[in-house]
Amino acid sequence: MSDTDVILSAKGMTKQFAGFMAVKDVNLDVKRGSIHAMIGPNGAGKTTCFNLLTKFLQPTAGSISFNGKDITTMAASDIARLGMVRSFQISAVFPKLTVLENVRVALQRRRGGNFDFWRSQRVLNQFDEEAMRRVEEVGLTDFAGELAGELSYGRKRALEFATTLALEPELLLLDEPMAGMAQEDIERISALIKRISANRTILMVEHNLSVVADLSDKITVLARGQVLAEGDYETVSNDPRVIEAYIGVGHG
Repeated sequence: MSDTDVILSAKGMTKQFAGFMAVKDVNLDVKRGSIHAMIGPNGAGKTTCFNLLTKFLQPTAGSISFNGKDITTMAASDIARLGMVRSFQISAVFPKLTVLENVRVALQRRRGGNFDFWRSQRVLNQFDEEAMRRVEEVGLTDFAGELAGELSYGRKRALEFATTLALEPELLLLDEPMAGMAQEDIERISALIKRISANRTILMVEHNLSVVADLSDKITVLARGQVLAEGDYETVSNDPRVIEAYIGVGHG
């Protein structure tokens, strides 16, 4: 894989907390235009890795680059401006606003960091056309006028994707997007992730191996803070080390 094919790369990424090695010497290459899943049982170091990659934590050792630019010491807000956005950064849904209004607020944020609540309705309405496109993209057209607080859990997650997409990320990082969902919602959100990946790269952390089976181009399996295995679903699901790591902790 050439350097131009790789959008996000970590080399020797390590994080130590007061003597505890949470992440040790992790190497990761996320291919541009792919859906890449990072999975592992509880305590595998997934969340720490994700926080390191998205700059909510600083690594003890190693380097991280995005589009060939070293971001190891950059702040989370700065990498968001580069086009690398973590879902929860802007996924707080305003329950008393409609679906369309929530997306409109995200668009205002992208265009200047000023919510402009005191602006006239006419000025705010200029965002409606693009906001509606984002709403359509996540399959919420029929719910555009509904209050966000009244949506089902799965549709709230879809709305969070819409507000994330309003920032036009080149790389979208999703932290357990299917957590707490019923099977019907998992299938809907999986299909949505597949759809929105058409012209974007997605890196997702997920606990459940079966959830990413049909979704991911590549899977990195973590255990005890280290990369245990990597490859497509068939490769990692048949790896004896992966099977052993999941025995006794379940797949859910």
